Amino acid sequence: MPDASPTDAAPRVPLSRERVLQAAIAIADANGLGALSMRKLAQGLGVEAMSLYNHVQNKGDLLDGMVDLVVAEIELPEPGADWRAAMRRRAISAHSALVRHRWATSLIVSRINVGSAMLRYVDATLGCLRGAGFSPAMADHAWNAIDNHVYGFTLQELNFPFEPGEYAEAAANYVEMIPADQFPHLFELTAEVMSGRHDGVHDFEFGLGLLLDGLELLRAQA
Repeated sequence: MPDASPTDAAPRVPLSRERVLQAAIAIADANGLGALSMRKLAQGLGVEAMSLYNHVQNKGDLLDGMVDLVVAEIELPEPGADWRAAMRRRAISAHSALVRHRWATSLIVSRINVGSAMLRYVDATLGCLRGAGFSPAMADHAWNAIDNHVYGFTLQELNFPFEPGEYAEAAANYVEMIPADQFPHLFELTAEVMSGRHDGVHDFEFGLGLLLDGLELLRAQA
C-alpha cells in the first residue's frame, strides 16, 4: 500500500471562534451580508452547521463578533497624544475599515456593541479626550459627533449611485431638470461640475476638520 501523501496526512485545522468569524467576514466582504447564513458558513468551513454553535451562540452573536473584529482594525488613540491628531487618525482609520467591510457600518449603528475591541476603542477615545481637558459629558458629545460623521459619510459614500468619475456625466444628464431661472445656485454648481472646474466629490476630511475645529473652540472655552 503506498504511503499517504503529505496532503492526506496534514492535520485538519481545528474550528475556533476566530476562524468562524473570519470566514463569516470573508463571505460578507465578497457577497454582502445577505449572502451570509449559518449553512453557507458551515459549508465554507467544511463542517456541519451545528458545529458552529460550539463557537457562536446564534446569528446575533456571530454578527456582533464580526463587528468587533472590524473595530479591532481601527487605530486607537495613544495615551498622551495630541488629541486633534489622534482623533483625525482614528476617524480616517475607522472610515477606511468601514469601506473595506461595506456591510459593517449598518450593523454598528443598529446594534448594541459591547465586544472587547469596541470597549477598548471607546475607552481609549474617551481617555484621549479627557486627557486633553474635555469634561466627561463633552468627551461623550465629541466622540459621538466624530463617529456620526464617520458613519454617515461612509453610508452615503457606499450607497451613492454614481462613482466619483461619473459626476460630470451625471450632472449633464440631470441639468435639464434644474432650470437656471428657478434654481440659480444649484444650476451654477451643476455647471461647475459639468465643466470640470469642480469634481463634485465630497471630502471626508473637510467635514472632519470642521468638527475638530469646533471641538477645539469648545475645549479652549471650557
